[in-house]
Amino acid sequence: MPNSDLLPSLLYKINENQLALEAAILELSNWFEQRGSGDVADNVRGALVTIDKNEEFIKLTLAVLMSPE
Repeated sequence: MPNSDLLPSLLYKINENQLALEAAILELSNWFEQRGSGDVADNVRGALVTIDKNEEFIKLTLAVLMSPE
């Protein structure tokens, strides 16, 4: 398999990792909030907005990269 064929698969796996990290961090923010650290939880959720904003573009781009030519 040529290296150029590996790039879309690599990016897909990196995106999967990013989404898993997002979910884990969101769980931590919920934990903070339950323990009275609402400000910390809000800050964490605010930082996660970037992942949400970029998710659709990443998915569409990966679909294009992984589609047969």
